[in-house]
Amino acid sequence: MKRLPLITSFILFIALCASVAYWAMQLFKPPQRAVAAAPRTAQPAVRLDAAASLLGGRPTTAVASNFQLKGVVVAGDPSESVAILAANGKPPQAIRTDKEVVPGVTVKEINSRYVLLSEGGVIKRVDLPEDAKRK
Repeated sequence: MKRLPLITSFILFIALCASVAYWAMQLFKPPQRAVAAAPRTAQPAVRLDAAASLLGGRPTTAVASNFQLKGVVVAGDPSESVAILAANGKPPQAIRTDKEVVPGVTVKEINSRYVLLSEGGVIKRVDLPEDAKRK
């Protein structure tokens, strides 16, 4: 019982220090700055044709109108595959991947249903005719 006034004084002193510290921080606190929202950036438009292959559609590419795909021989090694192409009404000729059909036009990819040609960096697709697909 002798120490009760001493303990009470000590607790009240701690409370006084905490109160003085709180109010001093409130008094000397710098003013709060306004927070600016981040500027909105323009989102690029979503290309639906990019997702077409995920959903079972065909990717859209330019169609080469002056080439006709007569036949395809697909090998296990893509560099061994051969496409039979007729260019500009000339007789058909067998051409391998990465070879020139006509100057400036090369065969980039050979698939069982189509061939991709690169003409000046533009990829063009030549499809196999429907009657040739049934055979």
